[in-house]
Amino acid sequence: MKEVLKALCNEIGPSGFEQDVQRLILKTVRPYVDQVIVDALGNLIVKKAGNSDGYPSLLIAAHADEIGFIVKKIEENGLIRFEEIGGFDDRMLLSEAVWIKAKSGRVRGVIGTLATHYVKWDDPQRVTNHRDLYIDVGARSKKEVEALGVKVGQPISYGTGLHVLGNDSTRRLTGKSLDDRSSCAVLIELLQDLGHSNAKHGDLYAAFTVQEEVGLRGASVVAAAVRPDFALAVDTTPASDTGESLMGGTRLLGDGPCIKVMDKSVISHPLVVNQFKRLAQKYKIPHQIEIFMGIGTDAGALHVTGSGISSGVLSIPSRFTHTPHETVDLDDMTNTLKLLTHFMLSLNELKGKNFLDT
Repeated sequence: MKEVLKALCNEIGPSGFEQDVQRLILKTVRPYVDQVIVDALGNLIVKKAGNSDGYPSLLIAAHADEIGFIVKKIEENGLIRFEEIGGFDDRMLLSEAVWIKAKSGRVRGVIGTLATHYVKWDDPQRVTNHRDLYIDVGARSKKEVEALGVKVGQPISYGTGLHVLGNDSTRRLTGKSLDDRSSCAVLIELLQDLGHSNAKHGDLYAAFTVQEEVGLRGASVVAAAVRPDFALAVDTTPASDTGESLMGGTRLLGDGPCIKVMDKSVISHPLVVNQFKRLAQKYKIPHQIEIFMGIGTDAGALHVTGSGISSGVLSIPSRFTHTPHETVDLDDMTNTLKLLTHFMLSLNELKGKNFLDT
């Protein structure tokens, strides 16, 4: 799973520019699925046909996009102005490396900042707005930037790849776009495992969605296309275990996937929540209960599609979310896969049940 994740995180794919990520995912999962759809927005939806008549169908969504930037203007002196795509804290931007997806290939850049030697003449409390920042790609003029293949409208991502934090014994990985490429890697592994299994299950739709970071846009059309009986989102959630005053210690890195009860976008269906809890206890899978109003996930769009879909969320805890150095625990990813698998294979237990049966 780590090697797949490394390849995914290496791709440049901010919201609206997920093509390379989707191509890689499709290439990886094509041998294990029965149907492939790429819809008008760019969502990649693959179907693993069920092998048991009457079993409920399941849609699992993980978003392929990441927060990123876009080239907005090239100055005459060769510096590049940019706009943000997704949710940022501008304090994180200074001196960070970036990749620009240029016509001629990747172009390395760095977001500029004042040298420390100037700080005594500056306001140390000032947070520089991203519109006042620039990217330096080593060019001396606009003409040199254009010669590199860089043009207005091209996507940009942070320049960090995936790395082990500490060493292999920590089981922790750090880098850009772990939100939500870590969940994409879990979903890919699930499809691969099913390809080698004879376990009974209904139709499974795996949706690698686009534009989640700018308002759950891809997920808003996915469920209508496949009309599943149940839907899940798999995403990361900010860990709260590092001791800052804002942290509540309720989502711990390494303590297992979080079974979401509520966030700002969804109140998970009790059938789904209770089934996750029961399975986690039955199979002794470490897990946590999540109530966090600071985020939303694709489930926020999925559950209100059509006449409504019984939906829930599994969250992978992550430190330093929406920064170039997001950090997840590989064991949390593995346990997320286990819980997803058991849920899918036990879905027939929920057949015919509704909200009043909880």
